[in-house]
Amino acid sequence: MAMLGAAVAVGASYHLLALAVWALFIAKGTAQEIEVDAQSLVTDDVVVVEGEVATISCRVKNNDDSVIQLLNPSRQTIYFREVRPLKDNRFQLVNFSSSELRVSLSNVSLVDEGRYVCQLYTDPPQEAFATITVLVPPEMPTIDANKDVVKEGEEVEFTCTTSGGKPAAAIKWLKGDEEMEESTSSFEEDPKEEKLFNVTSTLVLRVSRLDDGLPVTCQVHHPAVRDLQAMKDLQTQRYLDVQYKPQVQVTVSYPQGPTREGDTLELTCIANGKPQPTLRWLRLDEEMPERAIISVENLVLESLNKSDNGTYRCRAYNEIGESYDDYLLHVYDVPTTPLPTTTTITSTNMPTISQDSRAGTEVPGSVDHAVIGGVVAVVVFAILCLLIVLGRYFARHKGTYFTHEAKGADDAADADTAIINAEGGQNNSDEKKEYFI
Repeated sequence: MAMLGAAVAVGASYHLLALAVWALFIAKGTAQEIEVDAQSLVTDDVVVVEGEVATISCRVKNNDDSVIQLLNPSRQTIYFREVRPLKDNRFQLVNFSSSELRVSLSNVSLVDEGRYVCQLYTDPPQEAFATITVLVPPEMPTIDANKDVVKEGEEVEFTCTTSGGKPAAAIKWLKGDEEMEESTSSFEEDPKEEKLFNVTSTLVLRVSRLDDGLPVTCQVHHPAVRDLQAMKDLQTQRYLDVQYKPQVQVTVSYPQGPTREGDTLELTCIANGKPQPTLRWLRLDEEMPERAIISVENLVLESLNKSDNGTYRCRAYNEIGESYDDYLLHVYDVPTTPLPTTTTITSTNMPTISQDSRAGTEVPGSVDHAVIGGVVAVVVFAILCLLIVLGRYFARHKGTYFTHEAKGADDAADADTAIINAEGGQNNSDEKKEYFI
């Protein structure tokens, strides 16, 4: 029992010792945390363009005259307080005080990139890390196309490449002023220089005649390029050369109204195509009149007559294709009936004559029909009135008269006896009847 009691006492003592040691460590750690909280070391990451100046600032809050120093990524001391042990003149002291150590690095290059250490000599020492990131602008882009000349409706592929940038650049495409979506994009590390990237972007376009002469622009965007002029320098252009078949239109230069016998007709053929189209005039189904004067885009016919009626065609063609436009000629008679001059029209809305210049056809207006109809109606009415008057006149002067004066006069010996013996003589003159039809 005595031995058992002694063993228990020894174990208890061991536990008490362990608890004491643990309490000591906790107390020491708490004291360190209080000390660390009392002196805090801070710094900031730095992003700089290659060739420019980077500034590293090591700042201490509530410093108790502890020593501040700056180390490079290889943990070589750059500055110990205000002293520079490292023999690199690009590092210069900007500011030193009990609360800050600020150092500048000029003419930064990719080899300067990395994690720099701000160190404060406390117990234990404090460290803060400032990462320098170096941006490298890309080189001037180049643009290529799989076709120098493209036909309307075909596709052309442009490829834009820029190299030597860090980080990888972004490429934007423009056709004229319109932004286009790239077809594919890729980047890879530059085999000649680590950390640098080459970027390639492609654009596929289906072109039309409206695209001819438009610039296709490859623009490179990069965080190292912030100056507007420098951004303009990081772009390149290539102009579209689109070939297309002609578009043709035939217009009438003279006359402005309907084509009549004896007039001169002048037609003009307007053709637009690339390459420049060749023009040819012809008359469908018939020979061109011998007096026709043709000068490339113009056709002139003098002293028109009805034998010139027909369809005249202007045909334009080039290496891409051909097109044509037709003009239907109809020659009208020269008007012989002068217009009535007894009526003056004072209205400001004068009647017009509609004209189809393509066919040379005159379409009379509604006022002409009204005038003609009114004249015809007046003439018909006058004729009817004349017929009625003549009918009444002839009817009033035509009739048959029936009398009995000759009855009983056939057997009379002389004229006096015949008159006396005749019915209806003077003795019966009151009974004489007359019929008028």
